[in-house]
Amino acid sequence: GSMEAARNGKAGSGPSGHAEGPAAKCGAGCLRGCRGFLRRNALVVLTVSGVVAGVALGTAVRGAALSPAQVAYLAFPGELLLRMLRMVILPLVVCSLVSGAASLDTRSLGRLGGIAVAYFLGTTLLASGLAVALGFIIRPGAGAAGLNAPSLTDAVPTSKETVDSFLDLIRNLFPANLVAAAFQTYATDYRMLPRNTTSGNVTWEKIPVGTEVEGMNILGLVLFALVLGVALKKLGQEGEDLIRFFNSFNEATMVVVSWIMWYVPIGIMFLIGSKIVEMEDIVVLVTSLGKYIFASILGHFIHGGIILPLIYFASTRQNPYRFLLGLITPFATAFATCSSSATLPSMIKCIEENNGVDKRISRFILPIGATVNMDGAAIFQCMATVFIAQLNNVDLNAGQIFTILVTATASSVGAAGIPAGGVLTIAIILEAIGLPTNDLSLILAVDWIVDRTTTVVNVEGDALGAGILNYLNEKEKKDKEQELKEVNVEAVANSKSEAETSPLVTHKNQVSNTSSTADPESKESVL
Repeated sequence: GSMEAARNGKAGSGPSGHAEGPAAKCGAGCLRGCRGFLRRNALVVLTVSGVVAGVALGTAVRGAALSPAQVAYLAFPGELLLRMLRMVILPLVVCSLVSGAASLDTRSLGRLGGIAVAYFLGTTLLASGLAVALGFIIRPGAGAAGLNAPSLTDAVPTSKETVDSFLDLIRNLFPANLVAAAFQTYATDYRMLPRNTTSGNVTWEKIPVGTEVEGMNILGLVLFALVLGVALKKLGQEGEDLIRFFNSFNEATMVVVSWIMWYVPIGIMFLIGSKIVEMEDIVVLVTSLGKYIFASILGHFIHGGIILPLIYFASTRQNPYRFLLGLITPFATAFATCSSSATLPSMIKCIEENNGVDKRISRFILPIGATVNMDGAAIFQCMATVFIAQLNNVDLNAGQIFTILVTATASSVGAAGIPAGGVLTIAIILEAIGLPTNDLSLILAVDWIVDRTTTVVNVEGDALGAGILNYLNEKEKKDKEQELKEVNVEAVANSKSEAETSPLVTHKNQVSNTSSTADPESKESVL
């Protein structure tokens, strides 16, 4: 059914888009859209059916009790998809941002960057506020007390001090070693040192120690790539070769992405199928944490289905749902992989081909958005925090709520697009408002459900942001062209009048000349 709907929706959006013509898109984009229509549609239908087939596969295989090893073998094709997507991320992010920053002129780079930052911060704050409000209305943690079933206990990450996590964020912005930044991130860890006091008993002191943990430091690479792009632009003539190199590297990576995209439906099928087989007794989860799951997904639905499209509509006066319809493939990828950075390749490809977003805009804003803009994560973190507060019968005061909003907005920047990265940031928020972190095992138990809608909303926020920036950029270009036209017209008129008056000056005497020029002026004034 959903497949049919997707196909019908696609078919519907084609001709109507054509009818609007130049008003909506430039003609070339329309032609390209119509040519790529059939090819593109095939992928969308395959992806959606991949999701459906995955659910079917999972439910079918659940009956046969598989050993953990067999489940791992079932997940193998999906694992391959994740590995391929991760492989492309590094060249994609670095090359996109270098060529993006180098191709935009400094003024518009600053302007677009400013708007993007405002949009990212604004939407994330909105998301956090919405989540806290929903948490207070639905009260997911009220009935769930005393639920530490042994099946739900899981390893809880050691909590970091709030200060240290912010300092880590800033440290990661400036990686000490670019090569290491491609596979390591800086994280503060703690060592306990014994201190002998005068009375003879031993006190333990917590001392922060810098460590490198596994995982790409995307934030540092993003900043470096942007700075490098601007620097190459500054070099002018000398920098052009390197800019061209990054451009072609970028294009080649996008070609590789377009090949990987055809494997996406298969990978998605096995990812979702194996997840369904892996599930613990789902009845226990849903009965105990059902309200929390419902509240989180409702928050994602409201933010992604209503608030973000409204912001897009208010900014561009265009139909947001038609824009989102072109992005079914990346959304399905986000749903299956739970990783916004793994969705980045297909998102860049689809937003350029299906929605006609300018390459310079999409390649500049989407890599940044994938690392920085996490609306879904902010919703999920705030909801989890309110949930844990209610579990422990803590009434949050205004100061604590403010702390939650600020910390969630800030730490969603630091939670680079890794699956379950959000759970670590919840630990930071809990530390900041002084709640125990041992209930995090509950959140971890259902993380794989909530993480899916989380990632879809994260990715959707980036996409709509790119759409808004693209619209503003086009508008500015049109205004500039308009100004240029007017200037040209004036210039032409002046040159003509000069050409006409010059013979007058030479042939006739000065008196007649002045009278002839005064004459049309007086006529004009009368008119």
